[in-house]
Amino acid sequence: MASLETARPASARPALPRKYLLWLVGTRASLLGDAVLYFALGWAASAHGGGTAALVLTAITLPRTLLLLLGGAVCDRYGARPVMIAGDAVMLTLTLTLVLALVRPGPAASPWLLVTVAVVIGTVDACYLPATGAMPRQLVGKEQLPRALAMQQAGGQIASLLGAPMGSVLVAAAGLTGAAVADAGTFAIVLLVLIRLRPDFDVERSPRGEGLVAGTVGGVRIAAGHPVLRPALLLTAAAACFLLPVVSLLSPLLAREHGWSSEVTGLIAGGQSLGMLAVALVVSRRGTMSRIGRGAALGLCVSVPGITAMALAGTTAVVVAGGIVVGAGSGLFACHIGPLVLPCIPDTHLARMQALLVLVQSLALVVGNNVLGALADARGATVAVAVCAAGAFVAGIAGLLSKPMRRLHRKSSGVVPLVADSTVSRRS
Repeated sequence: MASLETARPASARPALPRKYLLWLVGTRASLLGDAVLYFALGWAASAHGGGTAALVLTAITLPRTLLLLLGGAVCDRYGARPVMIAGDAVMLTLTLTLVLALVRPGPAASPWLLVTVAVVIGTVDACYLPATGAMPRQLVGKEQLPRALAMQQAGGQIASLLGAPMGSVLVAAAGLTGAAVADAGTFAIVLLVLIRLRPDFDVERSPRGEGLVAGTVGGVRIAAGHPVLRPALLLTAAAACFLLPVVSLLSPLLAREHGWSSEVTGLIAGGQSLGMLAVALVVSRRGTMSRIGRGAALGLCVSVPGITAMALAGTTAVVVAGGIVVGAGSGLFACHIGPLVLPCIPDTHLARMQALLVLVQSLALVVGNNVLGALADARGATVAVAVCAAGAFVAGIAGLLSKPMRRLHRKSSGVVPLVADSTVSRRS
């Protein structure tokens, strides 16, 4: 296994810029507020039946998926910071409007109110997610980018861990209104941060004469023909298809197949999050592996023993340990794929590539969930988990054998891209 970068002691590494840390705290707080609101929306929708609950969740996912590439083109045209400011302003207005609608005397939140809120959230996400992915490039230098992205990953895991429990407590105490107030507060915080924040690194924007649709197609064409971005996208699809469903979809089915309690499923999910968080914290402290392409591929390989243990486990202790290993592999992959991809992207296409990464992951997850779910029904959850282990192993080995991935490495000056990229300039 490639060793972690040890050119300098950890204590000698320069601290991440205060601007980035301030932005990170604000956006992670907003992410936590979003997780609370999403839980509250799902809970409120469930009061109207399963069909309404599914409709509300679809109303978030569908516009976000359909508009994601277009949102990336918008972000590349107008800049990550302005898009984030606009998105936070819209979401602050939306959540406050929701609070006003809920505090009026009358019946509980109507299904159409919930669906409308969900559609707005999904539409804003389509622009906001690419902007969030592109923003670190404007706040930290390339040499610190891997650690910055790892810290961002760790913050996301913490928000994910705390979101549902905090949402359940808040909904029990104050209902959907309380969740909306809390989320509005987080949007106000990050909006103030973004207004006061001035990025230290200029990033070239896409030309204004380029149409948004043409820019979207151009971004896909660049990714498809790039020697690093193409295998990186394929590895991302493999991770979404073979890693993400293991805990979210297959562990509950595996628990029912073995007669385990629901608490075991919760422990598996917690173990996965713990493994991902631990790796993210290590990388944020020590940096990525020097051969950064191998690091991403190794993440898939590391997860294979954990998935195999879950498939063959006869005891809950082993399956929970397997979940931790799966999380460690997922974290290793996630902490390397971002800093692998970001420096290889032309500045004019930053957000579009981030949008494409999210879209590839989302589509692969949809396919993987449905195929693996059908396989579990036909042959059992154990067989479906074994297929995930085999798929992750094949994808990981393919990544290790890929010449562009093997050759990509990180020096003290940052990741060495395969294409010239000199459009980032330090502001005076």
